[in-house]
Amino acid sequence: MTDVPTPAVENPAVATHRDTATAEKGWSKHDTTWMLGLYGTAIGAGTLFLPINAGVGGFWPLIVLALLAFPMTFFAHRGLTRFVLSGRSGNITEVVEEHFGVGAGKLITLLYFFAIFPILLVYSVALTNTLGSFMEHQLHMTPPPRALLSLLLILGLMAIVRCGQGFIVKAMSLLVYPFVAALLLLALSLIPNWNGAFFASASEGMSLSLFFKTLWLAIPVMVFSFNHSPIISAFAVDQKREYGAQAERKSSGILAMAHGMMVLTVMFFCFSCVLALSPADLMAAKAQNISILSYLANHFQTPVIAYAAPLIALVAITKSFLGHYIGASEGFQGLIVKSLRGRGRSLSAGRLEKITALFMVLACWAVATFNPSILGMIETLGGPVIACLLFLMPMYAIQRVPSLRQYSGQLSNLFVVLIGLIALSAIIYSFLP
Repeated sequence: MTDVPTPAVENPAVATHRDTATAEKGWSKHDTTWMLGLYGTAIGAGTLFLPINAGVGGFWPLIVLALLAFPMTFFAHRGLTRFVLSGRSGNITEVVEEHFGVGAGKLITLLYFFAIFPILLVYSVALTNTLGSFMEHQLHMTPPPRALLSLLLILGLMAIVRCGQGFIVKAMSLLVYPFVAALLLLALSLIPNWNGAFFASASEGMSLSLFFKTLWLAIPVMVFSFNHSPIISAFAVDQKREYGAQAERKSSGILAMAHGMMVLTVMFFCFSCVLALSPADLMAAKAQNISILSYLANHFQTPVIAYAAPLIALVAITKSFLGHYIGASEGFQGLIVKSLRGRGRSLSAGRLEKITALFMVLACWAVATFNPSILGMIETLGGPVIACLLFLMPMYAIQRVPSLRQYSGQLSNLFVVLIGLIALSAIIYSFLP
């Protein structure tokens, strides 16, 4: 086992001059790639269920959720980005250890891994199911045995992964274009079917207690529909490498653009779907536990949606798989590094990557092949951990870490803590009988 070689230290004055000059160039191709990469991680399969979950509560809760979408997404992810940037070096697992000690570092790394890894497994199953169903029902082909189909899919995705993080982000950026185009075209195609049924629910009114309960239970849906925390650590590290002292300012700009794009495209799609259906239709879709695309295809008897739905789903899940892989592999490698460090040992970066890739392939392949029904529960259990890591930990760090104190006292911090506590309490409430 060998240590990873230490890079040469650059002259700080030269680095600062270069970073300032780079940052002053304005928006770059690098920024666009990351903007689309962040979008690609966040906007995935969950988007296809958002119109049902957010719209079923009625008109006024949906309006409030639409207004909250940008601030709750932007401020939370900006806080996590600032947290990673506050460290001297390394990803989120190293920064946690630097600020809170070895014990806390190991605990947070473990939680970080188990918050993201189950979602990666869910995407492995979803990809296999979606492609198998598409081959059988739309292409009228007999799909290969599940074990072979899932293996080919996982190996294909791992071939992209092996090209490196930069290639993953670029691949996700490219996949964003057809996905956004499909979402917008579908939303536009539904405009002739818009009706007043959903607006009628606004005039009917609802009690204040029911309004707040509906909003309370819907906030976690919004939080996790726009969640891209698994890629934030890699994003922050790359911004620090690219922009140095200007990394925080540039990161905030990229995040703002990415979140603006997310909210505008997804909420337009969401409203278009909701306005084309009635509250009773949304309740029926929720009861059937199918995506909005599947329900629209059945409801309007449109062959185009029947073919488009699985293709859009495949692109959405592939994007999210790649983005979550970055976070899951980061957490897995952090666990290995910290375990070996405690025993005075280390692994080379190359060997660590190979071990990670092998573990991910075997785990994703096994779960995708056996298709266990418990996966939904595992994904839900990861919700409270994500809420704590994304909303509460960075705000706690702002009060405790000297390098982050400059961000204390802002109203946005209080807003993030409030949303985090609401999401956490609503998730826990959903477990109660």
